[in-house]
Amino acid sequence: QVQLVESGGGLVQDGGSLRLSCLISGRTFSTIAVAWFRQAPGKEREYVAAISRSGLSTSYTDSVKGRFTISRDGAKNTVYLQMSSLKPEDTAVYYCACATAFYFAGTLAGNYDYWGQGTQVTVSS
Repeated sequence: QVQLVESGGGLVQDGGSLRLSCLISGRTFSTIAVAWFRQAPGKEREYVAAISRSGLSTSYTDSVKGRFTISRDGAKNTVYLQMSSLKPEDTAVYYCACATAFYFAGTLAGNYDYWGQGTQVTVSS
């Protein structure tokens, strides 16, 4: 059974930074593509960023380009989301998800087989 555990969320001021971590177990790390999604109160879940199995390919939703960076560390079985220049509109629960059938699973939530429990990020103005 694949398990994903997010951490690193919290309360930060407008313009601040946070790094989210997603520890993945139960499957060989190099065989899964990973993404971050988020869901704000009263809104639909939205795609944030994705990374390929190798880590060589990444993508971002337009609203976070230049501010967020997704990366992965095979030695730690962990995927990171470094978030800088945070804005109040980034406030949401952030979820890590992994896909077993794709080298790079992209923006569609349906491509991802396993999800974490989420971590809250709150940006105050």
